[in-house]
Amino acid sequence: MAGVRLEKIEKTYPNGFKAVHGIDLDIRDGEFMVLVGPSGCAKSTTLRMVAGLEEISGGKVLIGDRLVNDVEPKDRDIAMVFQNYALYPHMTVYKNMSWVLKLKKKPADEIDRRVRQAADILGLTDMLDRKPKQLSGGQMQRVAVGRAIVRSPKVFLFDEPLSNLDAKLRVQMRVEISRLHTKLKNTMIYVTHDQVEAMTMGDRICVMELGRIKQVDTPTNLYRYPANTFVAGFIGSPSMNIVSARLNFDGDTCYVDSQNLHLRIPDDIGKKVRQYDGKAIYFGIRPEHIHARETNPEAADNFFNMEVSVVENMGNEVYLYFTPGNSQYIARIDPDIPVRSGDSHEMWLDTNYIHLFDGETKENLIYKPKTQ
Repeated sequence: MAGVRLEKIEKTYPNGFKAVHGIDLDIRDGEFMVLVGPSGCAKSTTLRMVAGLEEISGGKVLIGDRLVNDVEPKDRDIAMVFQNYALYPHMTVYKNMSWVLKLKKKPADEIDRRVRQAADILGLTDMLDRKPKQLSGGQMQRVAVGRAIVRSPKVFLFDEPLSNLDAKLRVQMRVEISRLHTKLKNTMIYVTHDQVEAMTMGDRICVMELGRIKQVDTPTNLYRYPANTFVAGFIGSPSMNIVSARLNFDGDTCYVDSQNLHLRIPDDIGKKVRQYDGKAIYFGIRPEHIHARETNPEAADNFFNMEVSVVENMGNEVYLYFTPGNSQYIARIDPDIPVRSGDSHEMWLDTNYIHLFDGETKENLIYKPKTQ
């Protein structure tokens, strides 16, 4: 096994477009690192540069202590699982999984041992004589993973491997891949645009936007301590409510004013942002920290009447959509609280859990990243 280190990696295409802007990333030996971000953020390009499938314009890629910039993909001791399964339709599952080992002229008994061991790990033992057309999408993806396992690589690379599966199969496969990592303990780098996949699978997550890294941290820290508005809005489902606002102090008391909201901020938070008095900022609060008044009738501050525009009942929880002024808020409340679209309902914002971001840099003013 081995860690992977990217040092000032860049990618510029012949037309002059710069896709990756000198990123640094240190992936630890045995770690499950997820690269996540919207389409076009260069996460797959970054992965392909690690694999050697994309030429590097600048910087260094190291696998273990070995510089691999000019090393052919087949010689990097990595295995890659793609979005499309890329199975040979005329070959059985056994032959699909064993083919790469035959090309390397491995002994027949070693090939058989590796294939059957991988098949056992992935629950494919009873399918080794089947051909791809006889398999479901989830089974074909497991074969593609098995083909990677038999190579016993130092690093596994996954490029959006679950995108072609339906919702139920995606959940099953992400559990299987996480279980596989626990068992094999290899370094794994996993690319996805799905932040739920990222949060449930990664030891750490690298959030990317437009070829730059916005934050690298554990799922818990990304959720609780987002470094900027991009991470705050991207991580979490539903996403954090983020609106433009202004900070105002009355003596030592701090208020956030936004549209028709006038929020009193806890004193400990106010002390951290005193220098932003009178300045434009961004105010953020997660849906679970906006409550119906019934849950806390004794609270003295931060009650507001809001007209409910949409109600989404998820069974175990309800999402309420409000549109005060030109802003939209989402609240996550208990399904036993009766609320209908069009109702005017009194809500309470728990300002102990707010986030304040610089109006220009969009960096978090309260919480600094708590990297682990």
